[in-house]
Amino acid sequence: EYAVRSAMGMGRVALLRQVSTESLLLALLGGTFGVGLAFGVVKLFKLIAGHAIPRLEAVTAGWAVLAWGLGAAVLAAVFAGVFPALRAFRLDPMEVLKNAGPKGTAGLGERRLLRGVTMVQTALTLALLVGAGLLIRTMVNIAKVPSGYNTGRILTMSVTEVRSYSEWASFHRHALERVSAIPGVQYAAFAWGVPLTGNNWPATLEIEGQPPATKESEKTALPLRAVTEDYFKLMGVAMLGGREFRSSDEGKTANVAIVNQAFADRYFPHANAIGRKIWLNGRDKPATEIVGEVSNGRTDDLTQEASPEIYLSLWQATAFSKHLVIRTAADPRAVLIAVERELRAVDPTAAIENPKTLEQIRDDSLASRTFAMQLLVGFSVVGSVLTLVGIYGLLSLSVASRRRELAIRSAVGAEQKDIRNLIFGEGFRLIASGVLAGIALAIVLSRILRTFLFDVQPSDPTTLIVVGTLFVGVALLACWVPVRRAAKVDPLEALRYE
Repeated sequence: EYAVRSAMGMGRVALLRQVSTESLLLALLGGTFGVGLAFGVVKLFKLIAGHAIPRLEAVTAGWAVLAWGLGAAVLAAVFAGVFPALRAFRLDPMEVLKNAGPKGTAGLGERRLLRGVTMVQTALTLALLVGAGLLIRTMVNIAKVPSGYNTGRILTMSVTEVRSYSEWASFHRHALERVSAIPGVQYAAFAWGVPLTGNNWPATLEIEGQPPATKESEKTALPLRAVTEDYFKLMGVAMLGGREFRSSDEGKTANVAIVNQAFADRYFPHANAIGRKIWLNGRDKPATEIVGEVSNGRTDDLTQEASPEIYLSLWQATAFSKHLVIRTAADPRAVLIAVERELRAVDPTAAIENPKTLEQIRDDSLASRTFAMQLLVGFSVVGSVLTLVGIYGLLSLSVASRRRELAIRSAVGAEQKDIRNLIFGEGFRLIASGVLAGIALAIVLSRILRTFLFDVQPSDPTTLIVVGTLFVGVALLACWVPVRRAAKVDPLEALRYE
């Protein structure tokens, strides 16, 4: 078309003006639709992001963002229209018309350019698909990891009560009595350091029979958690030895602690930890006796192995801000109103905040990984659709441009299967080259996701093979319509103009 207009006397400035106008019109139409779509996308973005992005509720599709997006659409469309026009200016109009044939279809140079663009698009899409596949495998691996404690049918809420010790203890004991009596409640306990909340406090550790550390850098720091009796039953944590906490383990009695198996294995590898004494935050403090050992749990991060932990009796630790943890026989949210009512009955001034199930807390701890996975899956789906459309369009253009060649092949004896294999081979070579480039690109770019991955390597061969094979299979389906169209080319009709 550019060659015809140029041969008829249309100047380059006028041609550029026409191309720019057409591109600008397309950009404005598509951009206007995109602006309307943006509001829905922002809502969807907030829905899937959850707690992965702080202050996400403040994000809106403001005018500045919309203007930037519309401007980007205009620039992209104008560039896509002007670039071919500038390229056409360097060619001889008569040569272009001669190569284009009677139908005015694209020449070999144009098809090569489009093949290059489609190959790059395929490579980028495959890299996105590999990233999404790695994150999907990560989430599957995390789901298989035994946490070491129950997460189902457990309700938590933050309860803050700042009073003297006697009043503090009275509130918590009465609260446990009233909450435990609610129909449907199996266990109730207070805890500072509920799993996956990030709540614990560090303390330095010294062990009986070992020389005290002389330097601050030599001291061992461990996370402390404080719980009431029944906590381990509630959480489904197994007692491996010794005893659980008792309601009598309070401030006036000797300090006691329960350690996990990782603690016992590290600090008492050849001895029984129960009955041994430890000092927390210096030997000038009263010693604490280890009275029990529990199984390990991934309490800080589901992707990390259990580390040594120390549990104290909450009656001795006196944590003013802590969680009330409740295990129910059915949906824990069904007892939320009754629990809050009983707590208010004990003390109307107590601060009750952030009621959540432990499953919600677990999901929140994985929010960043879940969001990254959903984001990559979304971009991968969009990219795949665009790439498949591009492959289909390129092969359709190739068939239209080679109608004369295909007709001659048919006229000299080529069968339909030969024509199909010819076009199918062109599509396969295009897809294969893009996939190979995409795998190489994915191996490089997937290292960016290393911090999000769990129990899978960035260059995991299984993911690369599965994603590559599935994409090739789907892409070959996109080639089927152009291949069938090529096989049905009528030689007489195609050569009528020759």
